[in-house]
Amino acid sequence: MSDIDSTTVTAPQRILMGPGPSDVDPRVLAALSAPTVGHLDPYFLQVMDELQSMLRQVFRTENELTLAVSGTGSAGMEACVVNLIEPGDRMLIGVNGVFGTRMADVAGRAGAEVTTIERPFGEVFDADEVAAAIEQTQPKVVGLVHAETSTGALQPIEEISKVVHDAGALLLLDTVTSLGGLPVEVDGWQVDAVYSGTQKCLSCPPGLAPVSFSPAALGAMDARKTKVASWYLDMSMVRNYWGGNRAYHHTAPINMNYALHEALRLVLAEGLENRFARHRRNHLALRAGLEALGIHYAVPEVHRLPQLNAVLIPDGVDDAAVRKQLLNEFGLEIGGGLGPMAGKTWRIGLMGAASTNRNVLLLLAGLERCLADQGISVDRGAGVAAANGVYAAQA
Repeated sequence: MSDIDSTTVTAPQRILMGPGPSDVDPRVLAALSAPTVGHLDPYFLQVMDELQSMLRQVFRTENELTLAVSGTGSAGMEACVVNLIEPGDRMLIGVNGVFGTRMADVAGRAGAEVTTIERPFGEVFDADEVAAAIEQTQPKVVGLVHAETSTGALQPIEEISKVVHDAGALLLLDTVTSLGGLPVEVDGWQVDAVYSGTQKCLSCPPGLAPVSFSPAALGAMDARKTKVASWYLDMSMVRNYWGGNRAYHHTAPINMNYALHEALRLVLAEGLENRFARHRRNHLALRAGLEALGIHYAVPEVHRLPQLNAVLIPDGVDDAAVRKQLLNEFGLEIGGGLGPMAGKTWRIGLMGAASTNRNVLLLLAGLERCLADQGISVDRGAGVAAANGVYAAQA
């Protein structure tokens, strides 16, 4: 006799305001539950074509090789690295957070001669230091994180891109947390390989990794002398499935592609500029409310991500206890810090469908209660009032 409970398992209702995943629109969940068809069914091939077209719009690119890798954002990172890197190739990577470190690890496993330039968590790189490192190492590929999820820092790209291309190198960019929440200008910035994830500002469940490769990246891939280290992520084969040949490579996650298709439809229906403005507006309201509660940001204002707010935990506050209370009493999830920021910061996400006035005000009210319960003196109602003041001024 089975020990498994035969009753229906029901997931709890949460408001996801951490570093990801984000809240998912009911229309995306409905698409996820649509009937499964075969991976070469004419209907699914149409979904793939439309999905590619919408990804090009969101990435702002004309790149032919733009698709959704079957895997999470980390699979997208690995796909970009292993397709551009052969054993012995030099790769320069900017490390200013957890995900720059992860990119360097992946590149080393692919056989690259990896050089890193490093900044403390929360800081960003400038073009001069990247140029100096390029001159010293002469890399084939330069990898940077556009929106560092572990720190809430936004990396400027345009000037660095010029430096990279003037040196004849390829630029690889992590946009896992930025795509759909901030401008990502793949063609405008001349990004050669870019990857993202579905579970952040696109507000789709985790499981796919949008990627795009420039003509220069395709040229480097076609000139390889060795096979790509990963069979599953080898774009020379995967692109034949997503292209006109429709050559079988692997069974795509059909329903996840349905979900991403619907999520992208919602992004484009809202309009990219409107979506960016919404993320910015809610960030400003949250910032005002947090400052009224005596909570300050971990990243200088000029480099802050509007969709991922990394803030310093006030002295004397129990990090884990606050996050547990928010989850249990308010059904609200925020994230803790990573690496050297663990126990020192909270990461508050305002990504995609989670970026709403309601969520901002609920979080501020919940934080006020949690701080008061820990004996922290706060001006009762000040956080919500400050946020409402921002909303009223923008109405």
